[in-house]
Amino acid sequence: MSHIQLTTLDNGLRVITDTVSDIHSVAVGIWVNVGTRNEDPAYNGAAHMVEHMLFKGTPTRSTQQLAEIVEDVGGHMNAYTGREMTSYHIHLLKNDLPLALDVLADIYQNATMPQNEMERERHVILQEIGMCSDTPDEQVFDNYYEAAYPGQTLGAPILGKTADISGMKLDALKDYIGRYYTPRRTVISAAGNLNHQDFVALVENAFRNLPPDNAQTQQAADYKGGEIRIDKELEQSHIVLGFEGIAKTDPEYYAAQTLSTLLGGGMSSRLFQEIREKRGLVYSIYSFHSGYADSGQFSVYAGTGPDDLKELVPVVCDEILRVGDSLSAPEIERAKAQIKSGILINQESMMGRADQQAKYLVYRGKPIDVDEVIHMIDMVDAGAVQRAAQKIFTTKPTVSALGPLSNLESYGKIAERLKA
Repeated sequence: MSHIQLTTLDNGLRVITDTVSDIHSVAVGIWVNVGTRNEDPAYNGAAHMVEHMLFKGTPTRSTQQLAEIVEDVGGHMNAYTGREMTSYHIHLLKNDLPLALDVLADIYQNATMPQNEMERERHVILQEIGMCSDTPDEQVFDNYYEAAYPGQTLGAPILGKTADISGMKLDALKDYIGRYYTPRRTVISAAGNLNHQDFVALVENAFRNLPPDNAQTQQAADYKGGEIRIDKELEQSHIVLGFEGIAKTDPEYYAAQTLSTLLGGGMSSRLFQEIREKRGLVYSIYSFHSGYADSGQFSVYAGTGPDDLKELVPVVCDEILRVGDSLSAPEIERAKAQIKSGILINQESMMGRADQQAKYLVYRGKPIDVDEVIHMIDMVDAGAVQRAAQKIFTTKPTVSALGPLSNLESYGKIAERLKA
């Protein structure tokens, strides 16, 4: 059994706990509603670099001490940066929860970010960007987002671009923290064996030095669609074909998730069966749907041999065109079962629970009620999936392609196929 409680402190900081009393551990973290889309365009990569720099020491702990103090008790500390969310989190045994919260509060409020550490981390991130550039199935997605949201930070690469990282100033990072690492944007989430009121008291005491909240406007997402193709000598051709999806808060969000799952979400999906199993055109093909606060992405990825591009793209377009008009009850139920099982299996991970609660709270303004979410998924029917398909697949397509592309049709031809 679990018990979810939410407390909002006087300064606006939200504290949410998911108590699971019959286990030995607790996962705790900071989720801040800020990411790549909040950056100054001149400093793309600032959100990710801030995430790195917060681990580079505080007035009372060195970089090494921050790592050792958590691992000395068998804990694991990590972080991630997304387009709209950044998280710092620790998973450890229940008795060490005060230690974890103390470490998180220390890095979040007191990181010293020395210039010499920034130069070292700049070099590390440039290597990370280089690794991404050498990984075509990652680079093709960065290009995809840039084509979908041109000139917008929502479409900018999370790692940043080489020129921006090379010229990044420490003051830009400090300004970013001052503007966005504020109480009302911050959620402290924990899941596992803990007491809510005791935890709230610890948070109140630990998070006393957050900068004041300030009014910040966010550029509205403006999906454009279009194309970025880069002809490059590789073994495979990589292509992403996508459309504007549905926002996380939209009532049709779970219909879009169902659509994505039945189209390309597993081995039983239409794309996998038609394109890999029947035709043998690819090793990897899948679709996914990502929701944001005010937009979303519905995309199909495929990696194939250059000679198979000529057949692959028309077949993908055909499957997209016919999916809304040929739905069967069994495949809808199968897709819904996959989505529900993913949510429920995630409940078996304390870090999964803490992450799920924080994100749901940020986007929907309330704790996640798993039974309510399962009910919303259960309510998805053929009509809802058809409406989602009509809404998504009538938006302007986005194409990102990387590799040998002589057999890839023009963007105009692909767009025409999708209007058929």
